[in-house]
Amino acid sequence: MKAMILAAGRGERMRPLTDTTPKPLIRLCGKPLIEYHLEALAQAGFTEVVVNQGHLGEQLPQQLGDGSRFGLEIHYSDERPDALETGGGIAKALPLLGNDPFLLINGDVYCPHPWQQVSLPQGKLAHLLLVANPAHNLSGDFHLSEGLVANEGDNRLTYSGCALLHPLLFEGCPEGHFPLAPLLRQAAANGLVSGQQITTHWCDVGTVQRLTELENTLNAHLG
Repeated sequence: MKAMILAAGRGERMRPLTDTTPKPLIRLCGKPLIEYHLEALAQAGFTEVVVNQGHLGEQLPQQLGDGSRFGLEIHYSDERPDALETGGGIAKALPLLGNDPFLLINGDVYCPHPWQQVSLPQGKLAHLLLVANPAHNLSGDFHLSEGLVANEGDNRLTYSGCALLHPLLFEGCPEGHFPLAPLLRQAAANGLVSGQQITTHWCDVGTVQRLTELENTLNAHLG
């Protein structure tokens, strides 16, 4: 199985840090955030990773190279000059990802999950990793019941930004800019999305404040 890390976003809420650095290369405890993902993927047995490039995307291969120092082979999907949003970016990268299900990880989350333990059930187009609702998303995104994800329902959970996706999810999609969420919601409405709640230490590193809070938490744990 291959993996894709979404790394093309502008990171407006992380400014001024993202004025000179793409968000996935912002350092967390002295190491670029994306390197936590690459190390976890290598540990889980992945060998090929696709990374998309958008804002300041030339810095990604400069920092990460071909992936060999992580034990990986990195392929870059260049979306410049304009990033294509989540859905459009994945669709553009499908020729690099192939015809089999692949793991998707948002480049701006911290989620050191054991990826070798995640699988896409037969007949499903997506398998979402969901987390307890953080303070910035108390209403949640999806309902989870007996392993099936639904758009409506009580006890909602937050999409972690990590999922297993089948390329058929993007069948018939137009080229260009479009988000991933509507595709997931349509598939969920058709009963084609499974999911699980994870308790991994997860954080959406979407603001400077959250980055600082995560660093403090990790430093306290290491200390």
